[in-house]
Amino acid sequence: MAPRPDSSPIERLLERGIFQSRWLMAPFYVGLIGSLAVLLYTFVREFFNFVIHVTTANEAEVILGVLALIDLSLAANLVLIVVFSGYENFVSKIDPEGHPDWPEWMTQIDFAGLKQKLFASIVAISAIQVLKAFMNLDKMQNDRTLAWLVGIHLMFVVSGLLLAWTDRLSDESKSKIEEDKAKYGKK
Repeated sequence: MAPRPDSSPIERLLERGIFQSRWLMAPFYVGLIGSLAVLLYTFVREFFNFVIHVTTANEAEVILGVLALIDLSLAANLVLIVVFSGYENFVSKIDPEGHPDWPEWMTQIDFAGLKQKLFASIVAISAIQVLKAFMNLDKMQNDRTLAWLVGIHLMFVVSGLLLAWTDRLSDESKSKIEEDKAKYGKK
């Protein structure tokens, strides 16, 4: 990209520094990869604990054990989505060449798609927490805890719906602007 002829050397230097600052995000993504290792350790520990106690567990305890494993895998998926999409959107493009099983979505999620996937994952994780609480009703100390879980879950659902609705309005607005440009010429 050639510098603008009307920009000063200081302005170009500042813009280059701002552009290069995106690399400060890379350590965040490396840290999130480390959190995947922590989630894997937790998953393996939960899995072995589940397997050891499955012969003496009742149906509800088996379902709760499986839900705990699903919860951990959804959290890991969420971290992976953030790492790939965040790096691709904010730091640098990832070259999928030479990786035959590279998922297509990894290089095609924009920021709006990332927000939607994040909220969908958060809602799913929240739903599992509510389901686990319902499965443990006999062990709950009070109804207030369950009410809070349901309320927080509903807040996530409503927030996700509002986010999807605002993204749709934004897309419609962009489409209208493009139509107007095509119809009346670029200005």
